[in-house]
Amino acid sequence: MDIMDVDETSAPREGKPVLVILVGAPGSGKSTFGEEVMRSSTRPWVRVCQDTIGNGKAGTKAQCLSSATSALKDGKSVFIDRCNLDREQRSEFIKLGGGPQIDVHAVVLDLPAKLCISRSVKRTGHEGNLQGGKAAAVVNRMLQHKELPKLSEGFNRITFCQNVDDVKNAISTYSTLGPLDSLPHGCFGQKNPDSKIQVGIMKFLKKAEVPLAAASTKSDIEEPTSQTPGKNNSYCKEKETLASIPENANLETKEVEGQAVGSAGSHDNQVCLNDIPTLAFPSISTSDFQFNLEKAADIIVAKVAEFSSKFSNARLVLVDLSHKSKILSLVKAKVAEKNIDTQKFFTHVGDITHLYSRGGLRCNAIANAANWRLKPGGGGVNAAIFNAAGPELESATKEKVKSLSPGNAAVVPIPSSSHLFTREGVTHVIHVLGPNMNPQRPNCLNNDYNKGCKILQDAYTSLFEGFASIMKNQPGQQVGRSEKLERKSLDVPVRSDYSSRKYFTNTDQKSKRDDDHGSEKSKKYKGTQDGLGLTFPDSKDEKVDSEHRRTERSMSKAWGSWAQALHQIAMHPEKHKGDLLEISEDVVVLNDMYPKARKHVLVLARTGGLDCLADVQKEHTQLLNKMHDVGLKWADKFLNENASLVFRLGYHSAPSMRQLHLHVISQDFESTHLKNKKHWNSFNTAFFRDSVDVMDEISSVGKAALKDDDKLLSMELRCHRCRSAHPNIPRLKSHIGSCQSPYPTHLLQNGRLVPAPGEPRNSVQ
Repeated sequence: MDIMDVDETSAPREGKPVLVILVGAPGSGKSTFGEEVMRSSTRPWVRVCQDTIGNGKAGTKAQCLSSATSALKDGKSVFIDRCNLDREQRSEFIKLGGGPQIDVHAVVLDLPAKLCISRSVKRTGHEGNLQGGKAAAVVNRMLQHKELPKLSEGFNRITFCQNVDDVKNAISTYSTLGPLDSLPHGCFGQKNPDSKIQVGIMKFLKKAEVPLAAASTKSDIEEPTSQTPGKNNSYCKEKETLASIPENANLETKEVEGQAVGSAGSHDNQVCLNDIPTLAFPSISTSDFQFNLEKAADIIVAKVAEFSSKFSNARLVLVDLSHKSKILSLVKAKVAEKNIDTQKFFTHVGDITHLYSRGGLRCNAIANAANWRLKPGGGGVNAAIFNAAGPELESATKEKVKSLSPGNAAVVPIPSSSHLFTREGVTHVIHVLGPNMNPQRPNCLNNDYNKGCKILQDAYTSLFEGFASIMKNQPGQQVGRSEKLERKSLDVPVRSDYSSRKYFTNTDQKSKRDDDHGSEKSKKYKGTQDGLGLTFPDSKDEKVDSEHRRTERSMSKAWGSWAQALHQIAMHPEKHKGDLLEISEDVVVLNDMYPKARKHVLVLARTGGLDCLADVQKEHTQLLNKMHDVGLKWADKFLNENASLVFRLGYHSAPSMRQLHLHVISQDFESTHLKNKKHWNSFNTAFFRDSVDVMDEISSVGKAALKDDDKLLSMELRCHRCRSAHPNIPRLKSHIGSCQSPYPTHLLQNGRLVPAPGEPRNSVQ
C-alpha cells in the first residue's frame, strides 16, 4: 500500500460516544463482554447493569436510564447490561442516542440455548442471583419471547454473535475502538432473523413446545427479503452469497472515520448496508505522484458532492491505511463544511484489498491508482490490488485495455476465480490514472496545477462514471437521464472502459441453487494520443459497440459466482463434456441440474455478450431460430420415448443465471425441485416468454418484450390448464396430476405447445 501523508495535528480532538445495548439471554455472556472490553480499551466506558445498579443490588430500569444519560453527557461510552430481548425493553435506551452526536449499537449474543442454560445453571455468585436449577426455566421462558433487534428501531449498527468465536471477534472490535474511532453502520452476522427460539433448547429441556415460528428451519424463497436500501424491509439479514467468504468475518479493523447518521427515524428504510452499491477508492495522485493535498481534497469533495447529488442509492468510501492520514483529515473537514450525507460518503481506515474480510465493509467495486501501463508492481495500492486479485486481474485487464492515459479510468470485471472476488465480494476493479507532479516519474507536469487539477477532475469523473455504469445493472438501482454523469475530458474524449458485468448482490442461497442464470463484454480500442500530447504505445480508444449498449439496456439480475456456471459451460464446453447432451458451434444442451418437470433441458447460446433475453437484438434472429430448432429436436426425442408428454419452449424474462438459455420443459411439472411460488410462476405466468413469440418480436421490432415484474412470481398458484387456484404447492401438484382440462387457448396457438408427433399442435388435451 502507499506510504500515506500524515498530519499529526489535524485529527479531531473529540470522539463520539457509543451506546452499546447488549442483547442476550441470561448466561449469554453480556457482563463478561462489557468487562473484557473495558479491561483493554483506551476509550472511556461505563457498564450500566440493572443487577447491581442499586448500590450493588438489583435496581430499576429508570435507574439504568438515569445512569446511562449521565455517562453519555460526560462523553463516556456506555454498555447497557440487561437482557433487552424485546423491542419495548430496548426502546427507551435507544432514545438516549437522540441524534448524530451518539452512535447507538446493539451487540446480540445469540448463543445456543443449551450453552446459555448450562452456564446459568453452573454459575455461582451471580450478580442477579440467577443460578442453579431455576435458571433453566427462566432462560427458556425468556427465549420464547425473544425479538431480535432491527435497524429500524433506531440502531446505527447491529452485530450478531452466534458462537464463541463471534463473541471474541466482537470483543476485539470494541476493545480496539479508540476514543476518536467509529465503526461502520449496518448489520453484521445475522443468519436467521425470523427465529424466535432456538430449537436446540427444546432438546435440552424436553418440556416446552416449539413455537410455530421456529418449527421450520427452512425459509421459502417465494418472497425473499430484499436488502436494497429504499425498500421497506425492517430486517437486516446478511445472507452470504459466496461460500468462500467467512460467515463471521473478523471485525477487528472496522475503523470507519465517517460521522453517524441522523436520528433514529432515519433508519426506517435503512437495511443492511452491505447491499448498497459501494465504491472504495484511494486518494489519486497524492502519494507517489506528489499532488498537492489541499487541492486534491477540494477536488475529491467537489466530485463526491456532484456524484452523491445524482445517485440516491450508492456509497463512496475514501480509503487510507493510517488514522493519521492528512488527506483523510482534509477531506473529512471539507465534507463537514459541505454537509454531505455521511451515508453516501465517508472515510475508512484499512487495507483496500481486505475491506470485507477484515473490516466488514462490502464494496462491490474498488479503484486502483494505476500506472499507465496497467501492470502489477511498483508498490502502493497498485501492487496491493494486483497481488490480492491474482493473475486473473492482469489477464482481464489485458483483454480490456493495454494502457491508460492521465485523467481516464478503465472498468475491469473481476473473474469469479479471483481471490478478490471470492473472499471480498469485489466484482470490479476500476483502474484510474491521475496527474503526476513527481519529477522522478514519467510525464511530470512540473507543478502546472492548472493542467493538473483539470486532469485530476477528469480522473474522478471517469472513476465515478465507471461506477455508475456498474450500478446500471444493479437490480432496483434506477439511473435516469438526470442521474447520468456528464463525461468530462481533456482535449479528446475520455477513453474509459465501462464494461458492465452484472452487479453482485446478496440473494437467497436456495434461490441460487434452484433458479436459473448471464456477461463479459468485449471492447475494441485503437492507438491514440492523450490530451497532453503524450503518446502511449498500444493505447486503445473505447469503442462503445452494440454489445455494450445491450448491456446498459439489460434488465438482468445479479451474477454472483454461483450464477456463472452456465456461462462457463457455454464458453468452455470441452471442460464439461460429461455433463452435456449436445455440443455445436452455436449452442450446447444439458439437463437442468434442478429440473422442474420430468423432462427439463436447457439450450445455451455460445455467443459472448448474451447474458439474457434483454441482450438479444435483431442480429441474433438466426441464433434464436437455431436454439428453437435444437429445442424442438430434443422435445421430439423425448416425445418418441413418452408420447404422453407435452413440451413448452421459452425464456425467463429475468433469469437468475448468466448466459442466454432456452428452457425445454414438459408440462407435467412432476419434480421434487419444484418447491414454491417462484418456481411455479416463473414457468406459468407472463414471466415465461414462449420461444415462438420471442422470435417474432426480435424479427419484427428488434427486441423482446420483458415481463420481469417481481409481482408475477408471487401471484397465487393456479393450475396451468384449468386455472383453478390452490393454497400451496403440494395441493397444486396433487391437482395437476389428475387435471384433464384442455390447455388455455393462447397456449394452443402459434405452436407454443409441442405434443407428440402426429398430434395437432393446436388441439393438445
